[in-house]
Amino acid sequence: MTPSPFRPAPFRRAVSRPRPVDQRGVTTAEYAVATAAGAGFAGLLYKLLSGGFGDKLIKTLFDHVLGLLGLG
Repeated sequence: MTPSPFRPAPFRRAVSRPRPVDQRGVTTAEYAVATAAGAGFAGLLYKLLSGGFGDKLIKTLFDHVLGLLGLG
């Protein structure tokens, strides 16, 4: 039914919807968790790669890449 130009549109009753839960600060908490996880991972990588295991791993990887390129 289209409203007439001479008559106002029929009144529609507002549908009550549940209000969304206030989530201000959720994004900030997610950033904090991601930052803490990234810092922990960086610390773990530093410990692994700065010791003897890291030296051997990097040397082996470097030698392998040079071998693939035909330079080693």
